[in-house]
Amino acid sequence: MSEEKETKTAVTESAFAEKGNPSLSEYVSAYWKRMRGGDLGSLPIVLGVVIIWAIFYSLNENYLTPRNFVNLLVQMAGITTIAIGVVYVLLLGEIDLSIGYVSAVAAVLMTLLLRPPGGWPWYAAIIAALAAVAVIGIVQGLIITRFQLPSFVVTLAGFLVWNGVVLILIGSGGTVIIQDSIVISIANHFFLPWQGWLIAAVGILIYAFTRFNRWRMRRARGVSTTPPAIIAVQIGILIIAAVAAVYFANLDRGVPFVGVLLLVLLIGFTFLAERTKFGRYVYAIGGSAEAARRAGINVSRIRVQVFMISSLMAGMGGIILASRLRSVDTSAGGGNLMLNSIAAAVIGGTSLFGGSGKVSSAFLGALVIASVENGMGLLGLSSGVKFVVTGLVLLLAVLVDAISRRNRTQSGRA
Repeated sequence: MSEEKETKTAVTESAFAEKGNPSLSEYVSAYWKRMRGGDLGSLPIVLGVVIIWAIFYSLNENYLTPRNFVNLLVQMAGITTIAIGVVYVLLLGEIDLSIGYVSAVAAVLMTLLLRPPGGWPWYAAIIAALAAVAVIGIVQGLIITRFQLPSFVVTLAGFLVWNGVVLILIGSGGTVIIQDSIVISIANHFFLPWQGWLIAAVGILIYAFTRFNRWRMRRARGVSTTPPAIIAVQIGILIIAAVAAVYFANLDRGVPFVGVLLLVLLIGFTFLAERTKFGRYVYAIGGSAEAARRAGINVSRIRVQVFMISSLMAGMGGIILASRLRSVDTSAGGGNLMLNSIAAAVIGGTSLFGGSGKVSSAFLGALVIASVENGMGLLGLSSGVKFVVTGLVLLLAVLVDAISRRNRTQSGRA
């Protein structure tokens, strides 16, 4: 009897190991099956970016020049940063309409605190501004959770309130110039060529070490792993992309500091979403708030924390935008900033229905929006045309998400 049990255990462990370490062909087959089932991942958005670049390059050869490439990176940084926070809100199946003017509150507060005479040190002004908008997020989150109000209504009220606060803070001054060189350098500093190559090399090494170390740990535990060949291909793609980006940037002014800052934010908040208990709770609540509550998750607390993250990232985005413009005025946070930030998250692949999406969605969606706006700007198109095209792109992204969800549901039932 003992030998029979040992035999069964050995067979089970062997089968589990085989399941946990699929071959390259099995991995590719499973990936193709997921795609046929509607799980397209980032493929549509990547193909979309390639098509957009090809179209605008055919219309204006200046579109893919090194100078415009660097301009594109700087232009998309603010929206991407705000969209990172939007991703977390959308993962809950909620919405935050206040992000535009919350970003302006942070930018205006920082600028006023820096204003001489008696201006604060740059780091103190930034910390104070971010702390203020974090409190805004907490307050809005508490109102939503404590009174069971729709986030749409509460943040729409915030949209109006914080717009008024911006106008009150700036007063009749109209425009306030940022005079601190360090704050200005956030969006206007560029690394020397050798510094750009060093940053790329360090980033690639860290990524490669992290991927293979994770593969080794998961394999040791008998958990499903990505084949080493696939990991090698992913690292190879990263190397090609990094080398191309640094090479083109160095042909102009160099790698922008804000681009590196954006990369750090993307990595940090991706880790928070995919590798921590908090991130797992966010996805669980977005999938089914009631099921998450029954599982013992404090849904209200997570919601408040997510709205705090949304406001915090909006504030950081506002500071980046103010640094790029070197000033703030009464129009800060207005225009299409809020719409573009939400659209970036949705276009990048974050579901409006909650529970599905990645932080990288913010980057991919912002890349699409910035690419379209940049290209239309080079062609001299009107603002009306820009709104129409951006709206159509957003509609297309939502349609792709809806179709993918339907296909996944039908595939699961089958």
